[in-house]
Amino acid sequence: MASQNRLNTAFIAHQDALVATSAAPLLAVENLSVSYGRQEVVHGVDFELGQGKSLALIGESGSGKSTIARAVLRLLPSGGAANGKIVFGGKDILAQSERQFRPLRGRKIGFVPQDPGNALNPVRSIGVQAMEAAALTDEPNAAIRKALILETFAQVGLDNPARVYESYPHQLSGGMLQRVLIGLAVLPRPTLLVADEPTSALDVTIQKRILDLLSRLQHELDISLLLITHDLAIAAERADSLVVLKNGTVQEAGRTSTVFAAPASDYARKLHADVPALNPNRYARLRDPGLALLKDSSRAPKITVGGVTKRFTVDGKTLTAVDDISFEVPAGTTHALVGESGSGKTTTIRLLLGLEEPDSGAITVAGETVTGQSRTALRSVWRHLQLVYQNPFTSLDPTWKVEHLVREPLDRFKIGTSGERDLRVREALADVGLGEHLLGRKPGALSGGQRQRVAIARSLVLRPDVIVLDEPTSALDVSVQADIVEVLLSLQAKLGLTYVFVSHDLALVRQLAHSVSVMRQGRIVEHGTVAEIFGAPKDPYTASLLESIPAGIAEAAPAPRGKLRQVKRQEQIA
Repeated sequence: MASQNRLNTAFIAHQDALVATSAAPLLAVENLSVSYGRQEVVHGVDFELGQGKSLALIGESGSGKSTIARAVLRLLPSGGAANGKIVFGGKDILAQSERQFRPLRGRKIGFVPQDPGNALNPVRSIGVQAMEAAALTDEPNAAIRKALILETFAQVGLDNPARVYESYPHQLSGGMLQRVLIGLAVLPRPTLLVADEPTSALDVTIQKRILDLLSRLQHELDISLLLITHDLAIAAERADSLVVLKNGTVQEAGRTSTVFAAPASDYARKLHADVPALNPNRYARLRDPGLALLKDSSRAPKITVGGVTKRFTVDGKTLTAVDDISFEVPAGTTHALVGESGSGKTTTIRLLLGLEEPDSGAITVAGETVTGQSRTALRSVWRHLQLVYQNPFTSLDPTWKVEHLVREPLDRFKIGTSGERDLRVREALADVGLGEHLLGRKPGALSGGQRQRVAIARSLVLRPDVIVLDEPTSALDVSVQADIVEVLLSLQAKLGLTYVFVSHDLALVRQLAHSVSVMRQGRIVEHGTVAEIFGAPKDPYTASLLESIPAGIAEAAPAPRGKLRQVKRQEQIA
């Protein structure tokens, strides 16, 4: 009770102070420029954020979003220098010394980083790390600080706060870790919360829960939210206003409804067009040939998965990763496997590739049996079956040049003469829209989109029938993702390729795939065409996944911001 009263008293004092200064914005960024040495990366940025409001900074990688956020937090890397003004609570924090600003960081300005796996120390318990955040409340009593932590963990939706407190990061899921980070950020009750891509690595349903949580905390605690994202649909759904950035320069800014409904800049219009959730039929022309093949029942399937089950033994317990699944993929079509983490998608594709052996069932690809084969026999299957990995930044050897990376499969299978291999390499690069001038470059000299195109060219060089795409665009910005999707669909229409597409991005699946299997806990709970699954889902789990797709500007009215304050006053009086 003592901890609650302390929290209530501080909260009410904070709220009363805000009422007195409500006319001024909480955060005002004026003519902000950021440089590293002689290179200026952010140029003359201006925006304002009012108390209790939300603003999204959106743009591609390198646009300056995170740099601006770190300037607000005074956490620029060594060598970084910010000029202009960042006025917070009426004071220019850029004019303050680090000693003057330090009491604001964490207490008044909270931060939710992008990757909880890197933000939390893996060898220290959550409770030990939470105590550091609780110290920012200036509560001297350790027992009361722990009570505040458990109370906040419950507030952010962690079901068993005591267990979370005692756990280590590796014992919690990604969604739970992100909730922990949000809890630690709001524990000192800051007036501004900076959230840097807080959901980019999460499943679509967990993403929605985290965004709902941030919105709820913003309204209940009257926190201002500065949201960093590359996804215009998320920004439009969650923010009161938007600032669109490109190469460190503001392209457009204003009310969300205005920018979303009628973007004035070419760049904002391109971002709008590239968001899958906002443009489900963008690639309809390229997908149409596959739809016709899907309806042709006379053709033998290119892939058949029949009654496949796979179990693993972990710590003496038997876990069923894939449970009696079956599906077929017609030649020239794209079949998507969707579901949350742990649903069995990755195990399914490992079985399809022959990297794991099922306990029961059979898999055939292009008429050849995958199950029960030796590594030598699988080599002929792999001529027809290739894989594009999730992350182009880790799937390509950084010491090899592009020419070597694309050519290596030809060398391994000893296909053609040296001159014929060189020709095939150039043809594969041309197919994915890359020029020969890149042959001598290493991955480090390529953009993320170019790296993924090289990975696709590498999979194409053997001229396979089937390509497995394991989250091939999840590490890429939406604009680069759109380019890769167009490449994949164009190649499918041109070469008759068959794709198995694994993704948690249902909006992208709707754009790209022809048929879908929805997986949950190792089982396929629903299967059908994209039109059937997205138009009239039969399983409640499928419906919950589809409801998680960002739809743009939210229709629901925000929660009343004064309600929590009134409740706190009543609790204190009682």
